[in-house]
Amino acid sequence: MSQTNIPVLDLKPQYDSLKSEIQVAISRVLESGQFIMGPDVKLFEQEVAEYLGVRHAIAVNSGTDALVIGLKALGIGEGDEVITTPFSFFATAESISNVGAKPIFVDINPDSFNIDPTAIAARITPQTKAIMPVHLYGNPAAMAAIMDIAQTYNLKVIEDCAQSFGARYYGTCSACHHQCDDSTRIQIAGKHTGTIGNVGAYSFFPSKNLGAYGDGGLIVTNDDQVAEIARMLRVHGAKKKYHNEVLGYNSRLDTMQAAILRVKLPHIDSWNEGRRLVAKSYNQLLADVSGVVAPEFADGHVFHQYTIRITNSDRQDAQQLIARDSVHQYLAAQGIGTMVYYPVPQDQLLVYKGKYPVNPVSDLLASQVLSLPIWPELNYETIERVGETIRQALALEAKNA
Repeated sequence: MSQTNIPVLDLKPQYDSLKSEIQVAISRVLESGQFIMGPDVKLFEQEVAEYLGVRHAIAVNSGTDALVIGLKALGIGEGDEVITTPFSFFATAESISNVGAKPIFVDINPDSFNIDPTAIAARITPQTKAIMPVHLYGNPAAMAAIMDIAQTYNLKVIEDCAQSFGARYYGTCSACHHQCDDSTRIQIAGKHTGTIGNVGAYSFFPSKNLGAYGDGGLIVTNDDQVAEIARMLRVHGAKKKYHNEVLGYNSRLDTMQAAILRVKLPHIDSWNEGRRLVAKSYNQLLADVSGVVAPEFADGHVFHQYTIRITNSDRQDAQQLIARDSVHQYLAAQGIGTMVYYPVPQDQLLVYKGKYPVNPVSDLLASQVLSLPIWPELNYETIERVGETIRQALALEAKNA
């Protein structure tokens, strides 16, 4: 192939820009010999808490553990129900099930890809104890409406921010219009995702907007008691070593990863702005392409993924998958990497299949979504090539339909 392949994500430009700082941080940890819960962990917790504007930040070893420990710290357990979205990575529902609770899936808004707040109240039962919104692809969920519902029904809110580090909620998402209480919207406008509910859970998987060089996660809260429990749970349920009080976990962020994240944290806003500029270019290039629905450009969206929908009004729903997959395959043949997030909604995975009512929007979008290459340093020439190749793919797909 004559043209250079375009991956769906390229982390090398970021590393090249920070290489000397990263090496200094790694050497510092190696010289210290403190590889578990060393000084950089506490310093990172302080720095990230200040950045997010929260009282407590508790570093753990993965985003999944952040969800599990966050739920446990909120007292969610056996017999409880937690309302969440079917359109997310399995860790969202898995964490609920793993604390003994039951995930209750509420369908999504097709414009935001996030849980539809207008459908939440109908799924609340006496067993409902919490809502777990996911800020999918880096787009803030309709938090004003969700917080209003939580207050009305006395529910906890744990935000899944695996894809939204640095995102801020401004109440401008399409799912929010005409449903949010204005006073709630004003009160939380401008706050980081993860700092609005009772608990926020983040992932530092290497591909995230703020990524480590291995697994990592974070729990944030303004509740002193929740923070104390979370800190115990991450170290085998002990406040003091060898004095275990409850059953906990071995979930500590490696010192090496904390040191790397400290180098990266000051750059997150500029990187997120870079992603928004890439997304804006894509939106402009794809605006007149028939068969493509570009993602909404909501205020505060940090575009962990730039996800389009491949649609065709002449096709039945069952045929949408054919159109999306043909575009996906055509781009791959031209050296352009894309990903499908997510091909199977959580409620349709084997572990849950047949146990829940149908969520038609999630099912449809699972057959349409395609995530395009995106990283902060992606240049316009490459973006143009991706856009033009999508045009070619759709023209060919329409011809063969």
